[in-house]
Amino acid sequence: MSARSIATVSLSGSLDEKLRAAASAGFDAVEIFENDLLSFSGSPRDVGKLCRDLGLKICAFQPFRDFEGMPEPQRARNFARAERKFDLMQELGTDLLLICSNISPSSLGGIDRAAADFRELGERAAVRGLRVGFEALAWGHHVNDYRDAWEIVRRADHKSIGIILDSFHALAPAFPTGPIQSIPADKIFLVQLADAPKLGLDVLSWSRHFRCFPGQGDLPVADFVKAVRTTGYTGPMSLEIFNDQFRAGSAVRTATDGLRSLILLEDQLAEGFVSTPAAKLQPKAHSRGVGFIEFAISDAKAGDLAALFQQLGFRRTGSHRSKDVERWSQGKIELVINCEPDGFAHAHYVTHGPGVCAIAIDVDDAGKTMTRAEALKARTFYSPVGPGELEIPAIRGVGGSLLYFLEQAGKNWDTDFEALRSDPAKDRLDAVDHISQSMPYDEMLSWLLFYTGILDLMRLPQMEIADPAGLVQSQALTNDNQSLRVILNGSSATRTLSSRFIHEFFGSGVQHIAFSCADIFATVTDMRARGADFLKIPDNYYDDIEAKYDLDAATMAALRANQILYDREGDGEFFQIYTHIFDERFFFEIVQRRDYQGFGAANAAIRLAAQTREARPLTIPRA
Repeated sequence: MSARSIATVSLSGSLDEKLRAAASAGFDAVEIFENDLLSFSGSPRDVGKLCRDLGLKICAFQPFRDFEGMPEPQRARNFARAERKFDLMQELGTDLLLICSNISPSSLGGIDRAAADFRELGERAAVRGLRVGFEALAWGHHVNDYRDAWEIVRRADHKSIGIILDSFHALAPAFPTGPIQSIPADKIFLVQLADAPKLGLDVLSWSRHFRCFPGQGDLPVADFVKAVRTTGYTGPMSLEIFNDQFRAGSAVRTATDGLRSLILLEDQLAEGFVSTPAAKLQPKAHSRGVGFIEFAISDAKAGDLAALFQQLGFRRTGSHRSKDVERWSQGKIELVINCEPDGFAHAHYVTHGPGVCAIAIDVDDAGKTMTRAEALKARTFYSPVGPGELEIPAIRGVGGSLLYFLEQAGKNWDTDFEALRSDPAKDRLDAVDHISQSMPYDEMLSWLLFYTGILDLMRLPQMEIADPAGLVQSQALTNDNQSLRVILNGSSATRTLSSRFIHEFFGSGVQHIAFSCADIFATVTDMRARGADFLKIPDNYYDDIEAKYDLDAATMAALRANQILYDREGDGEFFQIYTHIFDERFFFEIVQRRDYQGFGAANAAIRLAAQTREARPLTIPRA
């Protein structure tokens, strides 16, 4: 298996923090970025020793800029600079220098001229037992295509000169990857990997701000790696990421995400990467929806939450045999209220206040799902259970909450709960339609990789939602049959509802849960009869809906009277209504779908404005 490497530029923090994060995540090697070394207080020898102590190999030092094709006297100065970098590399303990193609307007074109420069540099490197790799920048002045870089390396014809291939510089400009297969493996000195979302930006801005790990973007990184593997290359696969979100985030979390992305890529291309079947990941289990949702809450607030559940038509159907925990049911929906004075739920309540502390996902093989999650560096959770109680496998999820895996959605109820007789009233709600989680914007890519790596979820196009206080990025994930839908929301603006939730909740978590029904008008009528009240929507909204769609008068009247929002996609229709926010923390949504696959994005700004009007003023402590 190829060595797993990451460039230090990919991580936040000081150089020693970056190296420790890479080592703790499980990387084999690092590329030392020059600026990280220049800003480090220790010597290159100190860096080399730290890497050895951490079990990290330094696979390259980079970058050396504006080398090839320069006129005199700059050319002579470049060779003197290179000699100084060779001294530094020997102190670090690495043998490879990355040179990126020249972007200087003073550079002279010509493949033969560049080849001659590299041939001479190769002679100097060989004396020291060092190597030089040439990488084509997509915005290089004369060389911006890896095929031209390879031709320069080929003509230089020196054992110490090779090519460095970078997936972003090949895929962002849409260069074909087939020609990579003709490059001899021993002339490929390093392979760098990066993904990116499809954006209408110039390639330099795209690269500098929006690179991400394989699987987090839209570039065909797997096809690039397949072409590389066809050559027989077995050297390091190194992540080189420039991303504003990563720079603002935790180095440890980013490094873990990076390793997770490589593991997933290796598994996707198992024939080319993995030498033994034992190294393969367990296949993704088939998910079948939400098994249950658990709320951690105090005794003082539990009655209010139970009253809200009753208003929404839920029945108290079970009481835990040994704990202060209740089961509430309706249709296929199972909710749990946990008021235990100790244990995980209580710790979650103390940290975050009232809210969702755990979600159970119904899967066809919980054991294999846990094995896959552990291989992808998810943090497992174990808690002691009482005699005869069921132990449910779990990992840590968003905001430190738990993600349980159940093979049968309700298999633990008879084991752990005493059944309670409940009102036989008709169930109006059918199932959990989707769960929306809010998090800091810089964590969104991390949780995207987490969910799509462990579960059989695919991402839908990311959307921007207009909050009165700024933009919110919204990323929806869904399985094949839409029985499981998760939405990730993040905002860099500090006063959006998403950011307010994080402030009030002291961290990431579930901000709202949507329940599906077959007849929203009958459902809401029943709920109102039980005392439920809903978010107030302005009349202006309904005037616009009336003008936009050819809805009959009775339907329009029912929408207005019940504060139900409406959207249409082709022939598909969507109805949605929201409860008030519970204790400034979370809220519920009731939806009805008629051949509609979205989430009512057109109505999001209306809902956010209405909720903002209801919210109490936000107070942010001064530093």
